[in-house]
Amino acid sequence: MDVDVPLEWQTEACRSYTPANSNREMEYRTYRHESGDLRLKVAPASLDGESHPGYALTATSYPGLEFSETIRVRTVLTFERCNRIAHDFMDLFSASYDGPGSLEDALEYAYERTRDHR
Repeated sequence: MDVDVPLEWQTEACRSYTPANSNREMEYRTYRHESGDLRLKVAPASLDGESHPGYALTATSYPGLEFSETIRVRTVLTFERCNRIAHDFMDLFSASYDGPGSLEDALEYAYERTRDHR
């Protein structure tokens, strides 16, 4: 059990690395809900083809299945800030999730409360 994530979540992958064209260390982390129905990823935005600096929080419903969908929740400048937003997202999702039939509603609930409202 991971002590830094809500009970319903586990850290799936955690990695630090230094890109070839930089001397700045980057971080990458994924979390999986205990149901297996949702994965969150905190990673450099450049991994998803973005040209600006910072980290992106993405959510993938039904990861590994052919009908999985990924949405970008938020992009921020630092890993620490993005990871805090991911933890808020996990708490909000878990509070609303009540099984596979409610995945979309719980996902929308957490997304609306953690996305950038500019």
